[in-house]
Amino acid sequence: MAVEPFIQMPDEGRVLDMGPFQMRVRADAGHTGGGFTLLEAEEPPGFGPPLHVHDDAAEAFYVLEGEYVIFIGDVERVCPAGSFIYVPAGVEHGFRVGHVLSRKLNLYLPAAMVGYFEELAAAQAAGSQMTDTELKHVAARHAMRVLGPVPEGYV
Repeated sequence: MAVEPFIQMPDEGRVLDMGPFQMRVRADAGHTGGGFTLLEAEEPPGFGPPLHVHDDAAEAFYVLEGEYVIFIGDVERVCPAGSFIYVPAGVEHGFRVGHVLSRKLNLYLPAAMVGYFEELAAAQAAGSQMTDTELKHVAARHAMRVLGPVPEGYV
């Protein structure tokens, strides 16, 4: 498959409604020949996923606005705007948005995770609330293991 150059303006890109926030797909496997995925999200204070592992892709975060509390293994760091975080494939991690509305870019190398977020957005659009078991099954279809909630003592 030939990959073509492209330019995406600030208000362009497919938007996924994730309920408490929206995620904009900046680049996916189709744009990059499978090389990477780039997502942009603006998330409310306190939001964050459970601890998890991506088995098929590294994940990187670049904080554009606000702050995120990042958990990698037993390390907890407050990461303000301008912070860059890299998590290799196979490493346990999670995050929580700090005290203000925050915005970040997520990079997955190679391309991954768009299907996972599409499934969550579809469930949101259907008005259904996923159980923890259903979330684990969706994650597993996208080479992600959900390990459980961020441990008490974090945040």
